[in-house]
Amino acid sequence: MQPAEIHREVVILGSGPAGLTAAIYAARADMKPLVIEGPQPGGQLTITTEVENYPGFAKGIQGPELMDEMRGQAARFGTEFHTGWISHVDLQHRPFTIHDVGEKDETQVKAIIKAETLIIASGASAKWLGIPGEAPAPYGLGGLGVSACATCDGFFFKGKEIIVVGGGDTALEEATFLTRYASKVYLVHRRDRLRASQIMQQKARANDKIEFIWNTGVEEILGTQESGVTGARLKDLQTGETREFPCEGVFVAIGHKPNTDLFKNQLDMDEVGYLCTAARTMATNIPGVFACGDVQDSVYRQAVTAAGTGCMAAIDAERFLDSLPVEMPDHTEVTQEGEIITPDHKLIIEPSGEVVSNITDNG
Repeated sequence: MQPAEIHREVVILGSGPAGLTAAIYAARADMKPLVIEGPQPGGQLTITTEVENYPGFAKGIQGPELMDEMRGQAARFGTEFHTGWISHVDLQHRPFTIHDVGEKDETQVKAIIKAETLIIASGASAKWLGIPGEAPAPYGLGGLGVSACATCDGFFFKGKEIIVVGGGDTALEEATFLTRYASKVYLVHRRDRLRASQIMQQKARANDKIEFIWNTGVEEILGTQESGVTGARLKDLQTGETREFPCEGVFVAIGHKPNTDLFKNQLDMDEVGYLCTAARTMATNIPGVFACGDVQDSVYRQAVTAAGTGCMAAIDAERFLDSLPVEMPDHTEVTQEGEIITPDHKLIIEPSGEVVSNITDNG
């Protein structure tokens, strides 16, 4: 059976806040975007309970409900949705080629999608411990006291004693932030020293609300669907002894992994794997390919910032398709025709390699 062939001006890879916002803007610009959804449509917000820091919802909103609203808004303006599992992306030539095998672990290509412009909004995934009690409710206590985002959920732990797991900058940043709300923060680390930067260590050690539990791993998160988290089973990694430690929340802070494996050796990334974009645009190092949301943001990782960059990526794609120059990470500007404008705007390098002046002769 021959794979289906799809050709679109704008293809958006990912359906979280960044991808759906890009779809809303692209659809309203009549670019007829196609959103490719993976196995978790809506992104990480679909496994989040109450969202209280997204503007426009005075009483808060459930994460899945917020994503349903965004999806409906994108569909209202004509966005198409395609569910699949992308096995390979070829960015060597435009139109870019995307291979969809339908489901994970499948090998036969079900659809070949051609994209004149590609917006990557595949997000980043929190790293988890893989222990009992950690999975999202109802299979575990995720959303019921287990979290990987202090900024998102810290407010719900006012006056409570909680655990933060980790020993790097992420863990110390989360622990320090959580002392705004929690009565006590216990930082559980597998070693007897921290990996975090010295300035973060100094800040955490100086905080009376933070207490360190060294050489210890978390084996299980305890509680029920009704009560939420009630404690954690800790293991002393030197003696092998275990104990139940009472707490009302567990924050896993061992880092995030951007979902960028598809683009290795094609797009510029930092040492962790986050895609590199230009300072003022969402352009990557390949003209016509843009990135937005957590896939290129290792700092803020919020739904509202993801949505903002999704808007930017859609506008960048529109400019590119209209042959207007888009700034690249090296501060040159590139048009759809492949013309490169130097950072000082004085020269244009044509696709043939010929260099011409970009200065109008008024003489």
